[in-house]
Amino acid sequence: MQFQNTLAFAKEMDEKDPLKKYREQFFIPNFQDQPIRYFTGNSLGLQPKSTGEYIQRELNDWAKWGVEGHFHAERPWFSYHEFLTNKAAKIVGALPKEVVITHSLTTNLHLLMVSFFQPKGKRTKILCEAKAFPSDQYALESQIKFHGLSMEHDLVEISPREGKHIIEEDDIIQKIKEVGDELAMVMIGGVNYYTGQLFDMERITKAAHEVGAIAGFDLAHAAGNIDLKLHDWNVDFAAWCTYKYLNSSPGGVAGIFVHEKHAKNKDLPRFAGWWGHDKETRFQMTKGFQPIEGAEGWQLSNAPVLGMAAHLASLDIFEEVGMENLCEKRDQLTAYLEYIIDDISEKHQEKCSFEIITPRDQKRRGAQISMLVHGAEARKLFDFLTEKGVIADWREPNVIRLAPVPMYNSFEDVFFFGKYLEEGIGQ
Repeated sequence: MQFQNTLAFAKEMDEKDPLKKYREQFFIPNFQDQPIRYFTGNSLGLQPKSTGEYIQRELNDWAKWGVEGHFHAERPWFSYHEFLTNKAAKIVGALPKEVVITHSLTTNLHLLMVSFFQPKGKRTKILCEAKAFPSDQYALESQIKFHGLSMEHDLVEISPREGKHIIEEDDIIQKIKEVGDELAMVMIGGVNYYTGQLFDMERITKAAHEVGAIAGFDLAHAAGNIDLKLHDWNVDFAAWCTYKYLNSSPGGVAGIFVHEKHAKNKDLPRFAGWWGHDKETRFQMTKGFQPIEGAEGWQLSNAPVLGMAAHLASLDIFEEVGMENLCEKRDQLTAYLEYIIDDISEKHQEKCSFEIITPRDQKRRGAQISMLVHGAEARKLFDFLTEKGVIADWREPNVIRLAPVPMYNSFEDVFFFGKYLEEGIGQ
């Protein structure tokens, strides 16, 4: 497709967009006088207009039923998480028994690593990407220390090659082979939060298994953004939040995936809680934890219903739209943003230029473009964009991250980002 940096072209693309009606199903922020162009769905997704209705339904049942709402609410709270399971499983490419929605992301990662990071003998090392999201870094650090191991010896980080920004997957595979029988677990962010690089999780998982290691992923920036096939890829475990691309409230509930091959293994170590205990005997209140078969066995406490109601509102929209359709628009929208950035950079290269550090291959990225600002006061430019209603994300020292989310962003949003970016250069 031949893109054009004009408002007329952007409006024409929006008019042709088969998903355009879904933008109207979200609240677009309005805290400035001018229209907001929201590009931070990779940090916090926008609120579906249906969310309030879903939460209010549970508040009404709480008012009516009190504790009896666990069994008599319109959606009984006792099994509320089950209303989410099938819909969430479709988004991550899993069997229903492999998925549960519960807790928060880093909590889930810790719970999963208790089970799947079991260093023994010389097999003690964890491999991850350099510049992982800080919460992942801290979680891995604490797991290593919990087992009395050494950060210097037992954490293996893969960095980009000198002068590059993205990590070559060949380097990841080579390092897995090199560490070999000393490798206990690979734990990588499926999409890197900083560059937006999408890793080949199937290939990484296969390489990890070939040396006898476990493969797990943090899908915070992948769930609802990437067409995932966790079951088919044979991934051992994964976790994700729901408040980014899945639009499910600030700090909302999170997801767990455990491959079915581990479903019946009751001997896996775990930190247990009563909601992960066998449903048939849970209320007998007896000693001796008997985990539910599948991902549900990693639950600790009963469902946080109001947070799950917010997630259900979003999942119902995802089920209607379909990940295949979202991914098709995502690629068009992100390609247009890439074109706009390149066009402006070329026009103003003597004064200012922009270096896209996200992979240009659409198969290696999702709905994110990260760009380095060269030759201008980057923070001043970012602040100017904010004043114009462009809500993007800043990362030191000179990186602007933008997420054109296909569920609610428009081509017109992208055009106006470019318009204000060009104005900002002239300031």
